This record gives sequence, C-alpha cells and structure tokens, in this order.
Amino acid sequence: MIDCDVHNVVATIDALEPYLDEHWREVIATSQFSGPTDQPHPPNLATSLRDDLELVDGRPPGTTLASMRAHVLDPLNLEAAILSCDYGIESVHNPDAAAALAHAVNDWQIAEWLEPEPRLRAAIAVPSQQPALSAQEIDRVAGHPGFVAVYLPVRSAVPYGNRMWWPLLKAAAARDLVVELHFGGAPGLPPTASGWPTSWLEEYVGMASAFQSQLTSLVAEGTFDQFPGLRVALIESGFAWLPAFMWRFDKGWRGLRREVPWTRRPPSEYIREHVRLALQPVDGPAHPDALLAMLDQLGSDELLMFSTDYPHRHTDEGLAALPAGLPDGLATKLLAANARSHYRLDG
Repeated sequence: MIDCDVHNVVATIDALEPYLDEHWREVIATSQFSGPTDQPHPPNLATSLRDDLELVDGRPPGTTLASMRAHVLDPLNLEAAILSCDYGIESVHNPDAAAALAHAVNDWQIAEWLEPEPRLRAAIAVPSQQPALSAQEIDRVAGHPGFVAVYLPVRSAVPYGNRMWWPLLKAAAARDLVVELHFGGAPGLPPTASGWPTSWLEEYVGMASAFQSQLTSLVAEGTFDQFPGLRVALIESGFAWLPAFMWRFDKGWRGLRREVPWTRRPPSEYIREHVRLALQPVDGPAHPDALLAMLDQLGSDELLMFSTDYPHRHTDEGLAALPAGLPDGLATKLLAANARSHYRLDG
C-alpha cells in the first residue's frame, strides 16, 4: 500500500528555527512573527483531526515521526507514504520571508522525516505566490531522492495554467516531480467563485470548483503541450465530479477549439494521461454498484490513488478508506500501482 497524502505538521515556528538562518532567527526573537496564520483546516473542527488518535510522547498527531509511525505507517504496513506539509506559506506576503520558510520546511522534512524513515517521500514546499523563487527552491532540493512532488495550494490568485506559473511548472517537469494541487490556500481572495461564504461547510463543498478551475486552466492554456512530461495530482479534491466535468469540457472544446489551438486533443485525454486524484475524501455514492458505475465513467482505472489524509478525519481507520465492493484488479491499482507509477516509486 502507498498512501499519497499524509500530513506532517509544523506545530510552531520553533520547530523550524534550527533550519532558519541567523537573520530570520533574529526576526523571530525580536518580533512577534510566528509564521503563517492561515491553514486549510480550522483547528478543532471534526474534519480537521481524527478524535481517535492518541498523543504520542505528549505531541499531537502528525507533528512527530513517532506519531506518524504509530498511527499510519506501521498499522497499515505501508510501502511508502507521501508527505504533504500544508504550512500556509502562500499566505505570507513578504517574499523573502516566504522563501525562507519554504527553505526551512524542506530542510526540516529532510532532517526529521525523510532521512530517519525510508518509507517516506515528500512534496517540496515552495513560496507559491512567487513562481521564480519557487523554481529556485525546487532546484535547490530536488536532488534529494526523498522529494517526489511539489506542493501547491489549489486556491491561487491566478490559475496555474497561466504563463506566469510556467517557470515553476518547468522546474517541476525538468526534475520529474509531480505537481500536487492540494485542498486549501490563502491567496487573499474569497474561497468561492461567487464571493465570501458564511460557513466552513460552504467553503469545504465549494473547494471542488477550485480544482475544476485549475484543471480547466492547465489544459486550456496548453500547459501539457508546453511540458509534455508534466504530471499533476489532485489531493483532497474528491472525484465524483470528474466524469461530468470531462464531458462538459470536451463538449465546450469541440465548439471553441479555434480559441485554444495549442490544445490539440480533447481535454479528457490530457486529464487521463497527466492527472491522478487522491482517494480521500470519497464523495461518490455509498452503494457499491452505483460507485462502480461512477468509476467506470472515469474511463480509466489508473486515475485514483489510495490516501488516508492522516491526521484529518475523512476516515477512521486506514483500510476503511477503501470503498467496499471494488474488484480485485481495481483495488490493487488503487492501493499501490497507480501511485507507484505516477510518483516514479519503482526504485
């Protein structure tokens, strides 16, 4: 089994202090700067943290390697797990501070997670609001074999297919890294396309539209033709929306393809070739027959990858994350084979 979404959590900025240079340690010591204040999941909300997870050595779930081993790596006997550190760097508007935090997070991941635990891989943290600085950080650490992806929050000020992002995407593709678009993001704009919601429920459900917008942008802007080796993973996106989205996208492309001549094939073909989706949260029908019919509408058994989203509460126990009634061949691909291929984990 390969879990393509587990969260290592920076509990406080003190955890990063050993990996910051003298200037930023002084800034922290002489000011009240405590790192990013925005985060994808509100603290203490039921979806934010499983209530069955015990403290390990007095530390909250996901904040230490010991807790990750106790809660997910060992109980599931995972072949590999891919770390998603959603530290909220995109919410820091000082570009130098954002770059320094990304630098520190990645060195922290290497020293305290990747080096001590060979089952772990990780996504590179970048100051995503600064594409050029992001490309520099990718080049700085991509040589470490533990990094297999680049973490980008799905919410951004400008869609990721826009050419302003191409230095970042070029660096990721050149290093053979998956670009992970992950639930959340704090670009300073409303989290829905129609403005500010009044509840977390509205933001949580509406996040699927952010994934759709990013996928539309990546395909329509010709990103996959510009970077044929680019691979994308949608993490915590759900997947039940994808069949209808592809049908609508293909239909619109057939009528308006003269507007995007660089998009040479139906959008669904680009998606099936370049994009994979994490399993959690499972937003499909509960009945096995209806779920299998929906999965068949995806048009490929290679699109979904197993995930637990530890320590968030989308499922209580590891294998409970796998929907019931899946045929053996599909279950085998979903549990490991699809992620192994997409993240180039054969070695």
